[in-house]
Amino acid sequence: MAFDVVRGSELEWEEREPMHGQPPRSQASVTDTAGLTQSRARMWRYPAHTRGSRHLDPDQEEVFVPLRGTLTLLLEDPPQRIDVGPGDVVAVHLGTPLQARNETDEEILFLAYGAPPDHGNAVFLDDVADAPPL
Repeated sequence: MAFDVVRGSELEWEEREPMHGQPPRSQASVTDTAGLTQSRARMWRYPAHTRGSRHLDPDQEEVFVPLRGTLTLLLEDPPQRIDVGPGDVVAVHLGTPLQARNETDEEILFLAYGAPPDHGNAVFLDDVADAPPL
């Protein structure tokens, strides 16, 4: 078949290990469900006031698309704060330090897409506890 359709209601969500004393984030792989072979994709749910690991990927470009709520990304070093809403797109290029965050009082939902599909080479960086102001 030349295409695959992934229905959000049919995704299998799994909780990730809680970080920084915060509630766990949830993720659902789109990669396998969509039969992706040249890229990777994952849907993420971040509860209010949670954040992921700060890292950089030397091998993969990553694209972030918020679907519900405002996604905050801390990019570069020192970190620059970028807030993006539903329908906005942020492309993070190879080797750029990044951290995805939810600085709001509501759960957010976003798509993270990366290519090539290589993984496991991310370099984890020191956490940024407080996001810089806009």
